[in-house]
Amino acid sequence: MSIRSWVSLGTLVFLGLIVYGARHEIHQAWVLLDKVNFAILLLLIPFQIISYFMAGEMMFSYLRAKGVIKHISGMSQARMALEMNFVNHILPSAGVSGISYMTWRMGKYGISAGRATLAQLIRFIMGFGSYAALLFISLVIITLDGHINRWIILFSALLIMAMLLATVGGMYLMGKPTRYEKFAGWMHKTINGIVRFVTFGKKRSVVRRKTVVEFFEEIHKDYLTVRREKRLLWGPYWWGIAFVVFDVLLFLTSFWALGVNVNPAAVLIGFGLAAGVSSFVATPGGAGAYEVVMAGFLVAAGVPHGVAIAGTVLTRVILLLGTILFGYVFYQDALVRYGKPKPKT
Repeated sequence: MSIRSWVSLGTLVFLGLIVYGARHEIHQAWVLLDKVNFAILLLLIPFQIISYFMAGEMMFSYLRAKGVIKHISGMSQARMALEMNFVNHILPSAGVSGISYMTWRMGKYGISAGRATLAQLIRFIMGFGSYAALLFISLVIITLDGHINRWIILFSALLIMAMLLATVGGMYLMGKPTRYEKFAGWMHKTINGIVRFVTFGKKRSVVRRKTVVEFFEEIHKDYLTVRREKRLLWGPYWWGIAFVVFDVLLFLTSFWALGVNVNPAAVLIGFGLAAGVSSFVATPGGAGAYEVVMAGFLVAAGVPHGVAIAGTVLTRVILLLGTILFGYVFYQDALVRYGKPKPKT
């Protein structure tokens, strides 16, 4: 079998595990279908497509501003963002697997690995920044609501602080060559150490220190350019704002389909907490942990228990099915186009 065939087979196995792991949520969503307004619920489809388009714009608006690419269609952007999300679902790794895939995918457009990675880091940083701005506004809104549990306010404040610290930490690391060179050395030792452990010493090294340093050097150069030309960040930032708004709108749509109005500020905070916790859970897409955290927060924010669970599960299952079904199709097409093994020489 070819490498592509093995990858395809492995992907199908992971898909089966995803569906099996989410079987309880899928069953709950199926039961809920008798109670929803389908005219409203179907809005999730265009809203999700728009959300993926905006996720792509957070990266490609920066690359266009840099003059790295001249044009890429909106549908191609949305498709690549969907593929990246699909990979993150079948290979849970706190987003690392998606970054690796997107770097490979962007390479087919002539974008270097360092620049592609920086574009994705900008997406994360601007995503953090835009979400933090909206989170702060939401925190003010729910603080003015005397019915909100004080622990909810505390966790929301801690979330904002964690996001800011992560952003500042990344900026500090890339600020001077001595810092990222030291970090590159640590990465080199860690990655090769893991490989030696997993292969029982049969494979000693898979990455050279020089390669890692050169990778960070290219990111460092673009980072300095961004610091000098901050205007390059405005595009990703505003697309990040729109992206977060539409992500929250996806959940609100399900609640509206159930005939319930929920405070958007509570949904925004719960969405962020759930995404943060589930990114470190081994289940595909953080299934299980995401729903528990999201529904739990909404209940603490005053949403009735049954409503919180129903809206959360319904949204998650529909988005999950859309991601794995269409993501798999586009992912396989990408493998057919670009993933064929190189001929042996």
